[in-house]
Amino acid sequence: MSNGSTVTEFLLLSFSDVRELQILHFVVFLAIYLAGLMGNLLIISAVALDHQLHTPMYFFLGNLSILDLGSISITVPKSMANSLLDTRSISYPACVAQVFFFVTFISTDFHLLTIMAYDRYVAICHPLHYERVMNRRACVLMATGAWLADIVYAALHAGITFSLSFCQDNAINQFFCEIPQLLKLVCSDSYRSELGVTVFGAFLAFNCFAFIIVSYVQIFKAVLRIPSEQGRHKAFSTCLPHLAVVSLFLTTVSFTYLKPTSSAPSGLDLAMSVLYAVVPPVMNPVIYSMRNRELKAAFKKLFGWRLVSKN
Repeated sequence: MSNGSTVTEFLLLSFSDVRELQILHFVVFLAIYLAGLMGNLLIISAVALDHQLHTPMYFFLGNLSILDLGSISITVPKSMANSLLDTRSISYPACVAQVFFFVTFISTDFHLLTIMAYDRYVAICHPLHYERVMNRRACVLMATGAWLADIVYAALHAGITFSLSFCQDNAINQFFCEIPQLLKLVCSDSYRSELGVTVFGAFLAFNCFAFIIVSYVQIFKAVLRIPSEQGRHKAFSTCLPHLAVVSLFLTTVSFTYLKPTSSAPSGLDLAMSVLYAVVPPVMNPVIYSMRNRELKAAFKKLFGWRLVSKN
């Protein structure tokens, strides 16, 4: 292949060449996808319909569920279809779309988690100023800013990546189109501009990570100064789900991108990619709903409305 214009499709990494295992992969991914779909749609519906959840924390949680829904929908269905049809191909435009939307959803996800850390910081460390600082307009502006900035960032990423010349094979060592794997297919020394964008993104991600750490240090100091045990427990309970989601996100991404790279695909590489691309969107609704009484009450109302409407 002389350049990118000659590439009409890419070949994704298959989970197995055995037909029975391909069907098993389809069934397992279908179950995972339906679980993620149902969990995130439930949270979106509850936040939208229950007026008691029209608060900054649940507004950002609804946005997070939209991102999780998008990130799992852009990768898993194509992988399922390939296993069911016993193929590995993905068209060039579809690969471009996967890169753009996946980078948009993942990067916005992290920035939204950073905003949610700030929300918890203001609520616990400056409760008297919470309504003034985290008003409706400020929340909408922060969420919109995160979405727009990361859409531009993703467009820049995708545009630079697919403007490069592909001189290697068109087989991607990943079950979806991912920028690090695509860069292995381009001509040597032709991706310095993409590397610059990646370094800039890593710099922003590190700043977000540092901001989350500093926020939680201040939060824990404030919580430990609360005199009553019940007050400390209530404050911690509003932070633990967010902290668990952040930990899950950072752990899976770190295991995937900080491990030593290998030229040939391995089962570990595939497992790590599933871990960070599929597991967080499925687990986030579970983590937030597990000990959240307000969400559970909203779910009961939601199902109650459905039963009443059917009757």
